[in-house]
Order: sequence, then C-alpha cells, then structure tokens
Amino acid sequence: MTHGQRESTLDEMLADPIIQQMMRCDGVSGEDVRRIMARVDAAFFNGSRPAPEPEGAVGILRPRPKRSCDPNATPRVKGGVTKQREIGMTSDFPRLDPREEHFRVPGPHPALKLFLRRLPALHPIGANPVLYVHGATFPSALSVAHRFDGVSWRDALNEAGFDVWALDFHGFGYSDRYEAMDEAAGEHAPLCDAQDASDQIAAAARFILEHRGAARLSLVSHSWGSIPTGLFAGEHPAMVDRWVLFGPIARRPPPEGDAPEPAPGQAWRVITVEDQWKRFVEDVPAGQPPVLSRQHFDAWAQLYLDSDESGRVRNPAGVKVPAGPAVDIARAWRGEFAYDPALVQAPVALIRGEWDGIIPDEDARWLFDAFTASPIKRDIKISRATHLMHLETMRYALYRETNTFLLGADQAPSPQTA
Repeated sequence: MTHGQRESTLDEMLADPIIQQMMRCDGVSGEDVRRIMARVDAAFFNGSRPAPEPEGAVGILRPRPKRSCDPNATPRVKGGVTKQREIGMTSDFPRLDPREEHFRVPGPHPALKLFLRRLPALHPIGANPVLYVHGATFPSALSVAHRFDGVSWRDALNEAGFDVWALDFHGFGYSDRYEAMDEAAGEHAPLCDAQDASDQIAAAARFILEHRGAARLSLVSHSWGSIPTGLFAGEHPAMVDRWVLFGPIARRPPPEGDAPEPAPGQAWRVITVEDQWKRFVEDVPAGQPPVLSRQHFDAWAQLYLDSDESGRVRNPAGVKVPAGPAVDIARAWRGEFAYDPALVQAPVALIRGEWDGIIPDEDARWLFDAFTASPIKRDIKISRATHLMHLETMRYALYRETNTFLLGADQAPSPQTA
C-alpha cells in the first residue's frame, strides 16, 4: 500500500472479483471470513479469548477442502482435509467431554474421510473396545454421546470399563458429505445404503483395532444402523466379539397381491425438527405420561439443527441426510433384507421398548430365530419405552442391559461328565 492510500474495508475486499474467485476455489464464503475476523478481533483487539464454538457446531471449525478451479480436477469434497491431516487425531471439532478424542480416517470413498469419536475407559477392565453405530436420521453426538441431565449412554459404557468409539456415517455429523448432497436430490441414487455403510463400518473397525492393538470389538447399533452392522458382522465374524441391537430393523414378509413398486429413491431428504418431534412421541399410547420432556427435546433439537451447516437457514429448519437408510428400511419391510442373520457368529442381544412400533413382537421373533449361528441370544423388552429409548425416561434400563450383555459371563461352567 503506497503512502496516503486508504486501506480497503473488509466488505470491499470481499467484493473484489479476484478475491471472490479465490474464495470459490477454496470453498470459503464471505460469511466464513467475517466469522474468522470477528474471532480475531475478539482475541487480539479486545484482550479476550475467542468464544468457544457451540456444542455440535459445524461452521468455520470444520476442516475446509482443498479445491481446484480446474474443471478436470477431482470432484470437490465437503469437509475434506489437507494431506498433512489425512488420517489421525484432530482437534478441530468441539468436544463433548474433555477426555474425548477425535479421528478422521479413510473410508471406502477415496476422496472422503470418516469421523470417529472416542472416550477412553475411565477404569479399564481389559474388555474389547465398543463401537456405536447410529441410525437413519442423527449422528453420534446426538445419540450415544448426548447427555441428558449430565449423563449419556456413552458415559454409562465408559464407567463400566469400556473404551467407547462412535462413527458418523458419510453425510452425518462431522464425517465428509457426499458431493451429491450439494445437488438436486433426484439426480442421484439414494446415498449411504446398507452396503456402502457396511464398508464404512469395516474401515472404522479396522482403524480402531489397529489403534488399540485389539483383535475384536463389540458393536452397539440403533435402528437402521443394525442393517449395515449385520452385513459387517456377517462378512467379518472374526472381528466381532458381541453385538447389541437396539431397536433393530427386521425383515417383514413381502406384501400380498399386486402391490405397487415404490417410487424411485432420491439421494437425500430433509428432516425437520417437527418431523423429529412427531416420531419421538407418536408411539406413546394415549393417556400415558410422556417419556421425553419437551425441555429435553428442545435443547436436543437445537444441536440437531447445528449438525447441518445449513440446518437453520432452511424454511422450515431441518437437516439434510442421506436417503439410503430409508430405502433400506422400506426394502426390508417388502421382504428384501440386506443381510443374512445366519452369517452372524457373535452373541447378540435385541433390546427394544414396549411401545416400539418399528420392532414389534413378531419382527423381533423372526430376527431372534434368524440368528441361527449366534451361540448366545437375548430378546429384551423394556416397559414404557419407544424406538428412541436412549433419549427417554427408561434410558437407564437400556444402559444397564447393554453393559450386562457386553460384559459377558453369561454361562456357568459346564458340568463335568462322568
């Protein structure tokens, strides 16, 4: 800048065509720059530290991809990382616990990275690590790691001596999003279907076992998450110690007669806060006290919207998620089950709520019987609970049943034969 020349304002710099071109190539918006500058001002000009990002936030702290303006370059990846951080521990995301560790690891898609969160055991008991696999609509931070009144399901597992890991599938939470999620939903096939998700679980499991130096791990899955987990467990039996299926999906008989074929699937869908509230309360019978407080839900819903960087700007506000899980469930209920339970060789425990409309008694009976190679099986039904028991008043019962099963020691020594 020459003597006497006025320094450009931030707005003027952001309006410069060259700056705008550079920002487009780097995947950075003007709002991103303003947020950075506001944090710099707070840190260096006002003498205070930058305000922490809100729990679950995904804005400027999310790693930005390396972009290219070359039309023949590799397709852009939302949330990508630099080569120096292609794998390993990262501190770029808000922690839900001071001891929490974060990792970004390679998955089945070369351009995308998976996000894993870990909470090391408080008092290790030598047990195999536990990997949590979330369901079709919200990631690990809002399920196993979400704290109601200061306690989460993960905390209960941790206090029992387990090293607890949780995976966000692509398109959820802090894992990289599919490029197709930036395009019209009808232009691509449903994303994150059972096989794709199973491959993501396999990549996460290999990383965990290598990191821990363990031979096997236990699995806890919720809802749709049981489908890709079942594929993984059947394809990699030597890697699985035990498996808890919370509110799992089961196969239902094909519809009778000439039922119409389902409409072609879309790549993604948007789920609003009101959609979530309806599914949280719809299975509670009329006249029964609520199992989830509106206060708890409202706090959870704000974090839910924060799990998608565009969640709050939609009208109505909602979170974009891959549509593959919904297609997998629809197919299962038409007789097309994505995995063969008979291939699973690990002990299994089905845990479900009395009011869970997703896994009624007849579905649970079929699934229990289909695990023909599992040496130990349990079907546990907990009263006054729905498909979202881990967020409800009976969640402590779910925690205890899960811990008891994963700790093993199910059988007394066999009597000696004469």
